[in-house]
Amino acid sequence: MLSVDVEKLYPAAKTLVKARAASRIHAKDATLYDFSPEAQACASDYMGWADLATSPLCDMDAIQAFADEVVEAGLDTILLIGQGGSTQAPMTITKYNKHDSNRVKFRTLDSDSPVRVREMLTICDPHRTLVIISSKSGGTIEPRMLLEAVRASFEKELGDHVVKHLVAITDPGSDLDRQAREEGWRAVFSGEPTVGGRFSALSVFGLVPAALTGIDMEAFMAHARAAEEACSEDAIDNPAINLAAFLYDNYLKGRNKFSFLTPKRGRVLGLWIEQLVAESLGKNGEGILPNIEIDSLLLTEDPGDRSIIMYQTQTDLWDERRNFEMSLAYIDNAIPRLNYRIDTVEELAEHFVMWEYAIAMCGYLMQVCPFDQPDVASAKAEVLDILKNGQPEPDFTEVFTDEVDMGRVEVSFAPMFEGCEDLHETLYALLSSIQPGDFFALNAFLPFTGEGRREAIEQIRHGVAESFGCVSCLEVGPRYLHSTGQLQKGGPNMGVFLILSADELKDIPLPGEAAAPSLGELAKAQAAGDLATLAKRGRRCVHLHLPDNSGVTLRQLAQVVDDVIADILTDRALAEAAAMAEDEELAEATVVVEAAGQRDCRGSRVCRCAPGCRGGGCGGRRPRRRGGRGVSGKAKRKARELTHDRCGRYSCKGYCAGGRFSTLCVPDGEEVPHQRLGAERHRWRAYSRRGRERAGGRVHHGII
Repeated sequence: MLSVDVEKLYPAAKTLVKARAASRIHAKDATLYDFSPEAQACASDYMGWADLATSPLCDMDAIQAFADEVVEAGLDTILLIGQGGSTQAPMTITKYNKHDSNRVKFRTLDSDSPVRVREMLTICDPHRTLVIISSKSGGTIEPRMLLEAVRASFEKELGDHVVKHLVAITDPGSDLDRQAREEGWRAVFSGEPTVGGRFSALSVFGLVPAALTGIDMEAFMAHARAAEEACSEDAIDNPAINLAAFLYDNYLKGRNKFSFLTPKRGRVLGLWIEQLVAESLGKNGEGILPNIEIDSLLLTEDPGDRSIIMYQTQTDLWDERRNFEMSLAYIDNAIPRLNYRIDTVEELAEHFVMWEYAIAMCGYLMQVCPFDQPDVASAKAEVLDILKNGQPEPDFTEVFTDEVDMGRVEVSFAPMFEGCEDLHETLYALLSSIQPGDFFALNAFLPFTGEGRREAIEQIRHGVAESFGCVSCLEVGPRYLHSTGQLQKGGPNMGVFLILSADELKDIPLPGEAAAPSLGELAKAQAAGDLATLAKRGRRCVHLHLPDNSGVTLRQLAQVVDDVIADILTDRALAEAAAMAEDEELAEATVVVEAAGQRDCRGSRVCRCAPGCRGGGCGGRRPRRRGGRGVSGKAKRKARELTHDRCGRYSCKGYCAGGRFSTLCVPDGEEVPHQRLGAERHRWRAYSRRGRERAGGRVHHGII
């Protein structure tokens, strides 16, 4: 049964009990949301989920019989195609169960990356694979395009018999429903129109995959019924009320984010929670951001803007559990937290129910409708417009790296960054805009398998989080468009977004009647549509379309971001040193800033930013990059490192040998030197033509 370690009773719990919120939700009383006519009308249409455990809307015996028949027919691989709420609960159920406990191999395809699609087609034998396309509306663009690609591949071996390997889960009367019935697919399961996608875990969308996997459905639903009974009571000890009050009262205190901590197996539950919370509450300028897969070492000091929800789950190894428990010891005890435990896969049903009720009650407290997703629809419209009218022109293109020929990167950004003229400058403007309380989101329409791709992307994400002390999110496109995408666009303006897409090394074409010519073009259109929608809502966002999605290209991008972060931290340290003039040592250090502003450095081995200070005289104490992160202790050392002990002069922190050249002026006609300083090399890049014209052809920008 549900149990929770609650440190204290939060005031909002009494409010929910007094309003009879729990029982009214169970009774599908839409008047609970009478704070607006639109919210009440929407609630009246989408509260069918509230009693799915005690009054299921599907034939459980028929679902179990179908699952048994599929296994007996020798179909031992299930490929689920879908997006958002249609796939999150099935992924949670099937991945939480150990692979050797599943009676079939269960795969999920919710990415339009050709790399990911080819991977699925490689490991799935058409003769032994059942393909389920799950879509409430039946018209969601990503599942339809993915079905076209998979079906075209399967037909090469199965011919017309391919329809016996296809199953549809969709609302009655949808285009998908009609197609499946007309073509004679193996099965069609009808959803309930009053149950929204993210609230559909206990509907056919979640139960059919669970039965196929081999979950004990009687035990699963028994846990769900017990949870529904507990969560629909207007009582202080209602676990859903406790969760809702915890989230809401911390939200009122400025803790509008929570970190989800769990061992490896429980992280898939975090992805389901992420969509439920972000898409339900992130609108009208309000919202609570779930932060999944967080490094606990970033919580050693209370940042003041987040709480913690921790799940103890099953682990495969003793070391895994022990390592997780040890990581919790480093977290600041001042951060509010809730602790939960799940011991069996059947217990997941309890937590599905608890979270659904809690978020519905949070919507009531926050005065937002938890059942619609207006900004998701807006983003879809932008994508369709781009596919129809063509890709918008980027703000500029640039050779991605001057080290080797990797091609060109296309850079597009929100109007607030107008005037940025190279990649470094654009990323500098984006990342330097991060303020306390903000979060950074890396929205990547890229494959996450092979060649160290994910590691490179994670390097960017964690580098930003560590350097700026902010929440960072790695969002997988296009999945996040149906999840956190709603909060990113409709929630509070506290996000900084870097959107990534790339040309495909080997694209997958789609039939002529498809909405997009290929899967790669679809992904690029989705990334561009995301930028356009975010920009219209005044969000800080940049879209980089890379020349390819190889691991080496993504590693190069990670290095570029590291260099930008180092520059930002150096400049901030210098600015702080200049401002702190009361202390004598710090006052002397400001000379460095002033000298650097004179732009006397010629890029030679001799450092001319301070009299008598020469590159060789620094005794090896010049600031250097360390692992691509920061500059010689980063900002924490501030001006203390700006004084020079060995030569009695001032170090050239970031402006001469061993640091970044912020600006460099050379006489007209003089060549900019390229030379090595120890093991480091100066790489010079000129500004764009417009920038050179403004400065008489004399201003250059470079980093080491």
